[in-house]
Amino acid sequence: MLGALNRRFGYDDRSAALLVFPVVAVLLVVAAFPILYSFWVSLHDIVLTRPLRRPFVGFDNYLRIFDDPRFWVAVTRTTVYTVVTVAVTTLLAVLVALLLNEAFPGSRLLSALLLVPWATPSVVNGLMWKWIYDPTYGLLNGLLLQLDLIERYRVWLGDPDLTLMLIANAAIWKQMPLAALLMIVTMKAIPEDLYRAAKVDGAGVFQRFIHVTLPALRPGLMLVLVYETMISIRHFDLFLIMTQGGPGDASYSLSWLIYVETFRSLRFGTGAAMSYVLAMVTFVLSWAVIRFLGKRI
Repeated sequence: MLGALNRRFGYDDRSAALLVFPVVAVLLVVAAFPILYSFWVSLHDIVLTRPLRRPFVGFDNYLRIFDDPRFWVAVTRTTVYTVVTVAVTTLLAVLVALLLNEAFPGSRLLSALLLVPWATPSVVNGLMWKWIYDPTYGLLNGLLLQLDLIERYRVWLGDPDLTLMLIANAAIWKQMPLAALLMIVTMKAIPEDLYRAAKVDGAGVFQRFIHVTLPALRPGLMLVLVYETMISIRHFDLFLIMTQGGPGDASYSLSWLIYVETFRSLRFGTGAAMSYVLAMVTFVLSWAVIRFLGKRI
């Protein structure tokens, strides 16, 4: 057996495998095992109020969450939040990248300042925007009142029609700089000869963007769309800090429902099942974006 392996794999192959083995072992311990264990938990009715009783229920937990009205409310809220966040972040990132890709005084300083929101910790970002929206001393109320756009202070995060969009605004403020940076890097790789040729052919600014810049941006766009979708669909920290799912169920996202089910209701079985559903949805959406845009790269 060992002789056959030695004949099949040379000295370099064996040395490489030996060096890679510790990394693979760590990944198996910190990544593969938790994933497999959480799937095992999702197949059992585990409630910490009765920890010694853990019956195997198969896929009953998955069927139970699909029959739960809260689950579909959370899916709706998460879908709206993800679509708005990803669409606006990507659009603003492209516009900012187009601006910073031009040479003008202060462009480097502006590029450096662009990274400040992205470098802000998520908790600080959530608290900052919560204070901005505060109904008693918030900056937003004060600014709008000074501009005579409102007559009195409003409870912004208490309005069910606005809450989800206000949280999305906080997420966009933080996530857009990284997306813009990725777009700028992609734009820098576009050969100048393509723009010169387009100008010679009489193409205007808009035509050059459509026929030269946009096709070349597809690798960066694919990366931004996949990353922003994965981040937005699993967003939790802003919902915890700013609203905790309220008012009512206005900001009841899927990640927040998983937290409530797992750590407040202590139903680890159904919480793990919801987590797997969220993971599979994230995987499918990412695969769809890569497959759609990958064909055109």
